Amino acid sequence: MEPAGKKAVAEMARVYLGLGSNIGDREANLREALRRLAEQVTIDAVSALYETPPMGPPDQPPYLNAVCRATTESEPSDLLAFVKEVEHGMGRVPAVRWGPRIIDIDILLYDSLILRTTDLTIPHPGIAARSFVLVPLADIAADLIHPTLGERVSALLERLLSDPDEVRRVAEPKEWYPCTK
Repeated sequence: MEPAGKKAVAEMARVYLGLGSNIGDREANLREALRRLAEQVTIDAVSALYETPPMGPPDQPPYLNAVCRATTESEPSDLLAFVKEVEHGMGRVPAVRWGPRIIDIDILLYDSLILRTTDLTIPHPGIAARSFVLVPLADIAADLIHPTLGERVSALLERLLSDPDEVRRVAEPKEWYPCTK
């Protein structure tokens, strides 16, 4: 039996990654993050692009957010290390919690895995409470069942979204990051 969070060699996992940026050319930052992520994951779907108010300190610009669906052979801990390398390589430095950032990449879901370590929790604990995650996630996985809550993404979104103006669609997927699939 393999330890929790470990996969057989070369087994592909379906992952969902949340991306956000509120510094500089936000759209270009998200495209660059996806380009860099594609070095280790195969991206097969990208949501529309959404502008959202910042979570955290109020004196910061709005975010652009998106979600991508990908497959990877990386184990969760290796994927996290790679995601952090991408963030660091793009200039993200540790700063104020929920403060402005050039790029933020979160592992939202990894197959139906439930994992809690000191460094990583999957599913991401904020999914069900964050419209800036649920709205783009619903674009590409509305019928996906949340592994711990047992509900579809679309149902979680319906219950959460009380102010639809808080998440503003600014670009369709093909307009900002065309995928081949």
